Amino acid sequence: MPQPDHVSIYELPDPADLDEDMRAYFEICQEKLGLVPNVLQTFSRDQEKLRAFSAYYNQLMLAPSGLSKLEREMVAVVVSCANRCFYCLVAHGQAVRKLSGDPELGEMLVMNYRVAKLSDRQRAMLDFAWKLTVEPWTVEEPDRQTLRDAGLEEGEIFDLADVIGFFNMSNRFAIASDMMPNREYHAMDRGLTED
Repeated sequence: MPQPDHVSIYELPDPADLDEDMRAYFEICQEKLGLVPNVLQTFSRDQEKLRAFSAYYNQLMLAPSGLSKLEREMVAVVVSCANRCFYCLVAHGQAVRKLSGDPELGEMLVMNYRVAKLSDRQRAMLDFAWKLTVEPWTVEEPDRQTLRDAGLEEGEIFDLADVIGFFNMSNRFAIASDMMPNREYHAMDRGLTED
């Protein structure tokens, strides 16, 4: 049974009616990804918010950081798992499959990251992401020290908290908007790797 056939609950503008810079951005997405993510289409109903969201996302997830792109995507998936955000689980689960070359890792993180064989660093990051998402009021200095003990530097802990906070926000927006993932994500990067 296919997922519902809508982008989100909002009436969205025709992409041809967007400002020139946003049309160009959508064209770049189409060229690089083969699609325009539905989150961007949803934000297109308010182009200033689309610009702000896109700039923040691109800085957070694509700019240089002590956290690898894969680590940031892994965190996005674990936060989205805790929040049961269908859109982000599908979209960022696909990113984990692509960046890791491991479709099984993507599935494990979507369902239960604790079953995955992870490095101590990854485990500490994902445990922190889970705790900050489901019980933020319980996060204390020992939790940050666990990250340091796993090898994270202060700047990496800052970036980790930033990614966790962003995806808690975007999960809630996606859920409130009944946002559906682009269907293409479901089939992407599912080939099994050779041992």
